[in-house]
Amino acid sequence: DNIRLPLELSGEKPDANQIQDLIKLVGLEGFEKAKPAQLSGGMRQRVSIARALAVDPTVLLMDEPFAALDAQNRAMMQQEMIRILAEESKTVVLVTHSIEESINLSDVIIVMTRRPGRVKEIIRVPEPRRMVEDTPSYLEVRKKIRDLINDEHDLSDIA
Repeated sequence: DNIRLPLELSGEKPDANQIQDLIKLVGLEGFEKAKPAQLSGGMRQRVSIARALAVDPTVLLMDEPFAALDAQNRAMMQQEMIRILAEESKTVVLVTHSIEESINLSDVIIVMTRRPGRVKEIIRVPEPRRMVEDTPSYLEVRKKIRDLINDEHDLSDIA
């Protein structure tokens, strides 16, 4: 029902096969009748992703989608997102404060200034969604982002 909701709100008649396809896509088969309180945080996040995909958006906007998850579920959901996006071929704008998450999920990373928020630098990920941690290319991108962020912080702000 949660996945069907955006379609109903947009005036479309939800197709049962379309909803079942989304449930399968996000890996929630067998939980179709579960109430939100019966789902783990990762499973609830999967429902949110399916709900967003239900209306077949051209661009999917995600603001800190995995921030509330523990490290293990966050890593698992990042891998699931890579799999889902490979199947769906969507453009995603992902806002995150996690350097690693940005490298793992992005083709292009836009580092913003602190205040006012402006584009500081655009970084192309050398091997989008295939970067392996602790390889020279991964470490280089991570260091570049970290240096850009650290450059934004005025140490006089620290009390």
